[in-house]
Amino acid sequence: MQCVRVIRTRFLISILLAAFSLPAQRASTQETGASKSAKQEREPMDLIQQQLRELQRSMEAIRTEADRDRAQSRTEISELKQQLRDARQKLESMELLLKTTTEGLQADIDKKPLQVPRTDSQPTNDEQQEQQARKLQEDQQLLAAKVDEQYQTKVESGSKYRLRLSGMLLANFFSNKGNVEHIETPAVALPRGPADPAGSFGGSIRQSQVGFEAYGPTVGGARTQGNLVLDLFGEFSDTVNGFSTGTLRLRTGTVRLDWARTSVIIGQDELFFSPVYPTSFASVSTPPLAYSGNLYGWIPQARIENRVASSENSSVVLSAGVLDPLSGEVPDNEFLRTAGAGESVRLPAYGSGLAWNWKLFGQPFTLGAGGYYSRQNWGFNRNVNGWAGTVDWNIPMGEFLSLSGKFYNGQAIGGLGAGIGRSVLFSGPANSPVVRVKGLHSTGGWAQVKFRPIPKLEFNTAAGQDSVDSADVRGFPVGPPSYFGPNLTRNRSGFANFIYRPRSNLLFSTEFRTLRTFSIDGTSQTANQLNFITAVFF
Repeated sequence: MQCVRVIRTRFLISILLAAFSLPAQRASTQETGASKSAKQEREPMDLIQQQLRELQRSMEAIRTEADRDRAQSRTEISELKQQLRDARQKLESMELLLKTTTEGLQADIDKKPLQVPRTDSQPTNDEQQEQQARKLQEDQQLLAAKVDEQYQTKVESGSKYRLRLSGMLLANFFSNKGNVEHIETPAVALPRGPADPAGSFGGSIRQSQVGFEAYGPTVGGARTQGNLVLDLFGEFSDTVNGFSTGTLRLRTGTVRLDWARTSVIIGQDELFFSPVYPTSFASVSTPPLAYSGNLYGWIPQARIENRVASSENSSVVLSAGVLDPLSGEVPDNEFLRTAGAGESVRLPAYGSGLAWNWKLFGQPFTLGAGGYYSRQNWGFNRNVNGWAGTVDWNIPMGEFLSLSGKFYNGQAIGGLGAGIGRSVLFSGPANSPVVRVKGLHSTGGWAQVKFRPIPKLEFNTAAGQDSVDSADVRGFPVGPPSYFGPNLTRNRSGFANFIYRPRSNLLFSTEFRTLRTFSIDGTSQTANQLNFITAVFF
């Protein structure tokens, strides 16, 4: 456009010059009269023609320059458009990489606030610049490491949505003293018979786990996600040395729909109304302090959770749902599933929980309470009500120390690990219609002290107990099929361990555990275990 304006301006100036020159020459010719010669009369016309030729040459030069400028402009515009497309593609790739990196950092890095020591004097400008340079260098190294990680080969999903693989390779070497029901993860001390050994030694990787996280579409404003966790603690292979070749076993598997404040979870999961557990890597496939005051279970369920933020650092979580009413029975058949006492009622079990979360000393502070109810039918219309009330806590006692634990009281909750694995007792043979059934009342709990002087190292010590009424055991000496005898009245255990994480994906631990189990006749059995653990997380 600027070139066109220049051409128009020069053309108008030339026309005006020619217009003013012609009258001037004519006037001069009239004044000189007829005495002027023909050569003199032709001079103005020659001058005009010369000026027109110069004007034509100028216009052609300007037109050539304008054409060249237009061609160059078109080329530059095309290049700018291509650069803009390339920049947009790079920006989209960086946004995807940043999102993936943020999710990986959330799952892989145990975050802890950076603590800068306070000094009496303010740092100088040189010191501030040195600190800033050092921090920028650390951030650059961390970002480079995460970018390199994203270029690794990832798990491919059959759908267009992302699939994440995680897990733990856990190796245990253990030494037991005494007779226990399970040498890998002992929970109950048993009497020692004449042919029973005084102890045992072994190793295992059967507590290793593998997990899958599938991220689905947004449905009704809710983010969808699926989680599946398996371990190798299933039945032994019927082969030589089959004790070390466990099979895959389902632990948990859930589908989640998460809104801003509400979540719906459907699948098989832990006890949502009593979610606190002790810290141990010696016993993962069976939670630590199981049958010694720690309620646990991986139970099919459907629940809803609602989160209410009471302040910036405080929230209240309400949960309620239905569960498969498991009663702690051993399956009758290896391949066919038959209804248990709880499932025979044709009603689900019900659970609810309330938890208050807060921040104290930079650590999570939690107080929770829960309730549970189920109905059970033990044949011949012998119905029993199963119920439980729970309280749990996690209280920081300072920057490095915390106290956690659980307490419960209930009846017929052997399916949750209470009553030393028993829900009821019978006054005689269970297949007799005249035999009475008694819902076994149980009380128990546990407490743990955690000391964490540095993020990589922690020390834990915990103890728990589960007990039942002795009068119930005396009056009802027969129990349903279970892993433990009907004459047990109390089970007590404790452990102490240290856990060292030199890297976020590497762990070393050593744990000492002691067990003591009491019978109705007043006798007790003891057992100990020393466990050495190595774990790699992926």
